[in-house]
Amino acid sequence: MKIVGISAFYHDSAAALIENGEILAAAQEERFTRKKYDPSFPKNALTYCLESTRTSYNELAAIVFYDKPLLKFERLLETYYAFAPKGARQFWHSMPVWLKEKLFLKNIIFTELTKLMPCNKKDINLLFSEHHLSHAASAFYPSPFQESAILTIDGVGEWATTALSQGNGQEITIIKEIKFPHSLGMLYSAFTYYTGFKVNSGEYKLMGLAPYGDPTAGRVSRFVDLIYEHLIDLKDDGSFCLNQEYFDYCTGLKMVKESKWKRLFGFPPRKPESEIQLEYCDLAMAIQKVTEEIILKLAQETKRLTNSSNLCLAGGVALNCVANGLLLRKRFFDNLWIQPAAGDAGGALGAALTGYYLYFDKKRKANPADSMQGSYLGPQYYVSDIEVIVRQHGAVYERYGWDELYNRVADLLAEGNVIGWFQGRMEWGPRALGNRSILADARNPQMQKKLNLKIKYREGFRPFAPSVLYEDVKEYFEQGFYSPYMLLLDHVHSQRRNPLPEGYYAMSLKDRLYYPRSDIPAITHLDYSARLQTVHKETNPRYHELISAFKAKTGYGVIVNTSFNVRGEPIVCRPDEAYNCFMRTEMDYLVIENYLFDKTRQPEWTLKKDGGYQYG
Repeated sequence: MKIVGISAFYHDSAAALIENGEILAAAQEERFTRKKYDPSFPKNALTYCLESTRTSYNELAAIVFYDKPLLKFERLLETYYAFAPKGARQFWHSMPVWLKEKLFLKNIIFTELTKLMPCNKKDINLLFSEHHLSHAASAFYPSPFQESAILTIDGVGEWATTALSQGNGQEITIIKEIKFPHSLGMLYSAFTYYTGFKVNSGEYKLMGLAPYGDPTAGRVSRFVDLIYEHLIDLKDDGSFCLNQEYFDYCTGLKMVKESKWKRLFGFPPRKPESEIQLEYCDLAMAIQKVTEEIILKLAQETKRLTNSSNLCLAGGVALNCVANGLLLRKRFFDNLWIQPAAGDAGGALGAALTGYYLYFDKKRKANPADSMQGSYLGPQYYVSDIEVIVRQHGAVYERYGWDELYNRVADLLAEGNVIGWFQGRMEWGPRALGNRSILADARNPQMQKKLNLKIKYREGFRPFAPSVLYEDVKEYFEQGFYSPYMLLLDHVHSQRRNPLPEGYYAMSLKDRLYYPRSDIPAITHLDYSARLQTVHKETNPRYHELISAFKAKTGYGVIVNTSFNVRGEPIVCRPDEAYNCFMRTEMDYLVIENYLFDKTRQPEWTLKKDGGYQYG
C-alpha cells in the first residue's frame, strides 16, 4: 500500500511517499525550485517521489494533505470577529486569497495532480489530516518507541499551537492543547522580528545570537522579568496566555506593536542587516531562556499526563536545539526522539503516516533504530549527471577509488581547505547531514570567519556545527548525546576549553566571536556549546569513512559540517548546483561522489546566479 503526504501553501512545501509504513522518499519543494521556503504546491517534490519509486497515481491508496483548510478558515474568521474592528485591514488583505484559492483547495490539488500525470479525480482518494496530528505522527511513527509521549509546538495549525499527546502502537491520542492566539512559536517569531531577522526563517539566527548576551550583567534578567510581567502569563503546567495588547499578528500586518515594545524594552526594533548592538544580544538571550522554561514545563506536564519514559518532539519549535539539549539533560524522560524535518515540511510525512496507521487502521511495530534511514530520503545522482557538468563547463577533475578519495580529502581538510561534499541521497529536513555539506577542519581558529565571510556570505556571528564519529563523541562533548540529526546542543568538554580572558563580556561581538575558546574553535560557540551531529557507519558509511581517515591523520574524529549553500538559497540538490555554488564561492575543492574538482584547475566562471528547473 503506497500513500503520498503533501504539505503546501504556507511555507516549506514538501511531499513524502510511504509503502506499507516504510518511508521511501521525501523532499522539500525549495530544493527543486531554488526558492527558499517555497510555499507552492510541491509538484517537483511529488514528481521526484513518484518517479524515484516508479509509482503512478492509480497505485496510491491515498493522497493526504497535512492540515484542514476549512478549520483554519474558521479560525481566521473568528479571530477577525473577536478583534473587530481592529482586524479590518488584515481581513481585506487575506480574504481574497482564501476565497479564491484556499477554500477550494481540494480542486486546486486535483488540478495540480492532473498537470503532473493524467488521472481521473474520482480515482484519487484525497484525505486531510489535522495539522498537529500530522506533526505528532511525523514524530511518533518513525521513532524507535512502541509507546511514547508526544509534544508538538509551532506557530499555529488550524487552532492548536501546542499539543500534548500520547502514542501507543498505531494509535495517537491528543490529550491537551493550547490554542491560538496563544503561541510559543509566535512569541519566539515576534522576538525574531524585533531583533531584525525574518519571521519563519530567521528563528535559528535568534537562537544563534542568544549566547552573545551577557549573563553576568543585570539586563538579561531584567528582560526576562519584563517578558513575564507584560508579554506572557505562564502557569506551572506549561500553559500560557500572551498579552495581545503587545502583539499585532491577529489584527495587523506585523508581529508586534512596535511603540509598546520600544517603551517596554527601551530601544526600537533592529533594522535588518544593521550592526547588532549588545541590547539585541541580551534580548535574544532573554527570550531563549523564557522559551526553554516554557518547554521544560510543557515536557513535565506531558510526563505527568502520560507517565511515559519516552518523548517525541515535532513542530517548528522542536528545531530549537538549545532547548532540546537542556530537556535531555533534565532527564524528565529516559529517551528523546525528534523528527529531523520538524517543521511544516515534516507534516507531509506525518500526513502520509496518519493515512496508513489511522485511516487504513494498519498495525505498527517500532524499528529500534528509528525508521528515517538517517534522513537520507531525497534524490540521488549518478556518473552520467556528473559527466554533464564536465561537458557543459569544461570542468577538470580527478576520479579516485573510494579509499584513496577518503585519504586525499582528509589531507586537504587537514591542510586548511574548505571542501564541498556531495554524496548519495539528499537529506530530508533543514540540516545537512554529510550528503550535501561543506566541510572543514574544526581545529583551525580562522575557519569560522572564512566560512561565514567567504563561503556562506552570511552574518559573522553564526556558529558552525560539528560532525563527530559517534564512537568518539564523549571525547569531545560533555554529555555525549546520540544526535544523528543535528538537533541537540551539547558542550565542549571542560579539558578542551580555553579560559576566557578578563573583561571578556565587555569585548565587542567581533572580538568575542574570534577568541579561540577550545582546541576545536571552529565549532565552539560563545558559551562552549555546539549543535552536534553524531556520524554512524550504519546510516552513512562514506561520511564515517572520511572522518575516520581524517582522525587517522590528525588524531581528531570531528570536523566542521555546514549546509551546502550560500545565504538566501536552499541547500543544493543536484550536481550542477553543487558545481555552481563551488565556483561562485571561495571553496577550495568539490567532491561529487568520487570525482574531485580543484578550484585552481577549473575554467573561468561566468555564470553568477542559479536558475530554477524542473525535476527529471
